[in-house]
Amino acid sequence: MIAFNRSLLLSIARRGFVIVAVLFLMYSCQTVPVTGRQQISLVPPSTILPMSFNSYSDFISKHRVIENTPQAQSIKRVGSRIQYAVERYMSENRMADRLSGYNWEFNLVDDKEVNAWCMPGGKVVVYSGILPVAGNETGLAVVMGHEIAHAIANHGGERMSHGLLAQMGGMALSEALASHPQATQQLFMGAYGLGSQVGVLLPYSRIQESEADHLGLIFMAMAGYDPKEAVDFWKRMAAKKQGDAPPEFLSTHPADTTRIRDIERLIPEAMTYYRR
Repeated sequence: MIAFNRSLLLSIARRGFVIVAVLFLMYSCQTVPVTGRQQISLVPPSTILPMSFNSYSDFISKHRVIENTPQAQSIKRVGSRIQYAVERYMSENRMADRLSGYNWEFNLVDDKEVNAWCMPGGKVVVYSGILPVAGNETGLAVVMGHEIAHAIANHGGERMSHGLLAQMGGMALSEALASHPQATQQLFMGAYGLGSQVGVLLPYSRIQESEADHLGLIFMAMAGYDPKEAVDFWKRMAAKKQGDAPPEFLSTHPADTTRIRDIERLIPEAMTYYRR
């Protein structure tokens, strides 16, 4: 009978766990459109979308949606054009399956906050307070393209995945939902900033913000809006930062000289899509 060294067995077991963990993370990664960055994605759309749609419906039920005005029609027109651009880009790059289950909506709500957001599944809300800063439909395309980009890049799902790893040790989502439903719901609320203030997103990371700027420029350009106008829009947003209470849009979307410089650097690439 062969006698095994206990410490050796433990060492092999640990190495095996590391290998399994590495393989798990490798197969739980996906590529961000346009930038090509690899991100962890442990949460499937089949879980995120129902929670997203429920939260969105709750928000809409508690706010006055502006309908049948020129401004509301502009929101829907810009949104539809960017939706078409996104669908075209994803189809051309063999990522159309990532839009499965999307049910796009574009609404203008009566709220003086300078804010806008997009939930997973294409639920876009623009606050009336941001209209003067946007100025025109091209300005709206900057705003909506940026927010839609966060959803397409799965930034909220990425944050929720990091939360699963940090708080539950990478526990399978199905197991987490079964054994820790409240904690899992809190992860979703934290990832998307949903709680007492529905629709108010937590600050994204610098990497995610840069990606949203990048993807947003491409999508607005493909939709037929001049991406060069993004520079003037972000300068107007930066000017709003001068007061004691910066707009909610700026509290979650840092606007500074570095961001504007980065956008200027990305414009030549975006213009190639605009000229098409």
